[in-house]
Amino acid sequence: AQWHYPFENKEVFEKNFPADFIAEGVDQTRGWFYTLHAIAVMAFDSVSFKNVVSNGLVLDAEGNKMSKSKGNVLDPFKLIETHSADVTRWYMMSNANPWDNLKFDVKGMEEVQRKFFGTLYNTYSFFALYANIDQFYNKQEQALLAERPEIDRWIISLLNSLVKEVDADYADYEPTQAARKVQNFVNDNLSNWYVRLCRRRFWKPSQQQNGQSAGMDADKLAAYQTLYECLVTVAKLMAPAAPFFADWLYRNLNEASGLEHHESVHLADFPTANETVIDKNLEQRMDYAQRISSLALSLRKKEKIRVRQPLHKILLPILDGHFREQVEEVKSLVLSEINVKDIEYVTDTSGILKKKIKPNFKTLGRRLGKDMKAAAQAIGNMGQEDIARIEKTKQYILEVDGARYELTLEDFEITAEDIPGWQVASDDNITVALDITLDEELEAEGMARDIVNRIQNIRKDKDFEVTDKIRVALQKDAELAPAVEKYGEYIKAETLATELQLMDEVADGEEIELPGEVKVRIRVRKQ
Repeated sequence: AQWHYPFENKEVFEKNFPADFIAEGVDQTRGWFYTLHAIAVMAFDSVSFKNVVSNGLVLDAEGNKMSKSKGNVLDPFKLIETHSADVTRWYMMSNANPWDNLKFDVKGMEEVQRKFFGTLYNTYSFFALYANIDQFYNKQEQALLAERPEIDRWIISLLNSLVKEVDADYADYEPTQAARKVQNFVNDNLSNWYVRLCRRRFWKPSQQQNGQSAGMDADKLAAYQTLYECLVTVAKLMAPAAPFFADWLYRNLNEASGLEHHESVHLADFPTANETVIDKNLEQRMDYAQRISSLALSLRKKEKIRVRQPLHKILLPILDGHFREQVEEVKSLVLSEINVKDIEYVTDTSGILKKKIKPNFKTLGRRLGKDMKAAAQAIGNMGQEDIARIEKTKQYILEVDGARYELTLEDFEITAEDIPGWQVASDDNITVALDITLDEELEAEGMARDIVNRIQNIRKDKDFEVTDKIRVALQKDAELAPAVEKYGEYIKAETLATELQLMDEVADGEEIELPGEVKVRIRVRKQ
């Protein structure tokens, strides 16, 4: 009817019929959806639309229907004014599938604004800060991916896997999955892993030749080009769901580089995955690195051992030969991330690490029904060899009263018991045991790292430029003297200090507190 067909616009109608999709509430399944199909079949012997997107209801945070009489109605215009249209849209899209009812919680919006948009903004700000210092505008010839460090190849591989998956999700009318994948990539992989592990590559000074800047070395250039590609691609991927922020990010990047001749991200081509740079083995071993690091850091948090305090080692039970090879390839990253000296592999998990197993009632309850009680007892009686076999093969055949069930690793909850002097944690089939014992040498190194932290905080409070050189005077103390004597050069290098002195008195300094309730005075001045 909108085209006044068949009397006018015949070509336009035929070009757009059947419609790509229709969006209405689920209550229209037997109403409007059915009616349109029935009419189309009678008139054209065809369906009237190719896809259906059903809209759920927007409820309050407690799951109640919004009503003025209840006073739980939210003004969408005030929400948009306070949090922006992009945050509102992204929250609604990523929090629940369109066809599910959405429990609308303003705190959830604030979390999206902080954790996703805030993280992405901070990642861009980090890039822009150092790019401006180094006058990087991506005009240089692109570094060959094969010649870049492994962490660059990993994030580019993951980026192209993301492009492939997000493109498929959008095509399948799965915007929630697309948004969540972009969000996870930015938070977990780009910001919390790649940028954090590569910060030193951006910090290091440019090369000097005859007293003049000779530009960036290949490693620093590769870091800039890699992060630029990730940011501009993320802008394009998020554009359908966050059009304003995506356009701001894209234009800031592209106007500086001039690599693309588009005034807006919405005029640019949607990304296409480059299958040749996707390396699943590399993605797998970096996933191991992230999971191992996460487990070790959770154990530190549990024991209240600060990350700046180095520890001796972790124990890793070997899943298979391939697992050990994969972890060895990322060993240096893991050691740096969790601040331990070594990784020790163990094969006899039953002799060193004791594990417990119980059924995952959430996944098994409905499947096993009346057999659930007997199955839970059988699973609880499993020995260490059974548990090790489940972790290795990720499957198990369970027979209960003549019934045969094929179970997967997700159908079990496996935990590890702590052993004296160690803390143990597990994540699916990976177990980490952390040695939490300390000696004088480890404590001295930890103290040095804390001194660096305090100096960096003072630099920030004084609004020093990131390139400013400083002079440091530190009050003598028996607790920190070994750290300064042994790690003085490390402290100076990390803080851009040209001078680090231990003095009996630092009268014009400020007081800082170090581990062990050590309080000393320190003076930090520009050179």
